[in-house]
Amino acid sequence: MAFQGSLKELPLPDIIQLVSVSGKTGKFTLSREADRGFIYLKNGQMVHAMVSDLIGEEAIYALAIWNQGEFQFAPGEEPDRQTITKSNTNLLMEAARRLDEWRVLSKKIPSVDYVPELMIRENRHEQITLNPQEWMLITRIDGHRSIAEIGRALNMSSFDVAKILYGMITGELVQLKKKFERDSDQENGELVDLAARIRAVAEEFIGDSAHKTIEKHFLHALDSIMNGDGERAVDAMVQEFEKTASLLRGLAVTEQLRSRITEIRALAS
Repeated sequence: MAFQGSLKELPLPDIIQLVSVSGKTGKFTLSREADRGFIYLKNGQMVHAMVSDLIGEEAIYALAIWNQGEFQFAPGEEPDRQTITKSNTNLLMEAARRLDEWRVLSKKIPSVDYVPELMIRENRHEQITLNPQEWMLITRIDGHRSIAEIGRALNMSSFDVAKILYGMITGELVQLKKKFERDSDQENGELVDLAARIRAVAEEFIGDSAHKTIEKHFLHALDSIMNGDGERAVDAMVQEFEKTASLLRGLAVTEQLRSRITEIRALAS
């Protein structure tokens, strides 16, 4: 039976404990606006996780600080690889510690999607001393990259970047602003790329016999994207692919296709 609810009401460490105690195998899907994350359990033990471009332990810690969104547990689904070897106890203790820290950090850093920029310090002549980590961070602050993007550039977690930034914001060296919305051309280009990757997966799972059908729905999605339908066009294409998979390959393959497409969309968000 599926298990689902709100991350606002039940933090991730508590959710994992509830499911792991029963020794279940399955997949958690966590969603927060356009973001998607996944945690796989095998016999109650976390064995694989991914969110954005993070995998394994760091993905668990990143998901643990989500304070809003939805979760759903699908029993029986297993990963195709293992990226976590630590025990649930060690992982959840570290996740809980980071969650406590994040409650403090979030007073000045609402989200890792915010963009840091250097503050202009007019008529202030005191000497500024920075440690090596702060210097390294400043070299990546350009007024365009978000905290998450800076983390990826430095091969650091968003959490660690936020911890460094917290002191710099408190010291009025850095301020945060919301990230500019993407223009329509950029967004359409990203959706076209996403649709192409989903098409490739559909062809892999359904097979060459459905090539013409897949191509037809793909081209229709491209046309709809360019006409302003946005992500709805991709949703409609995915629904058609799932119908085709169900008809030609059966329920098991359709579920595998659906799971793979969900992961692709999560990585693209």
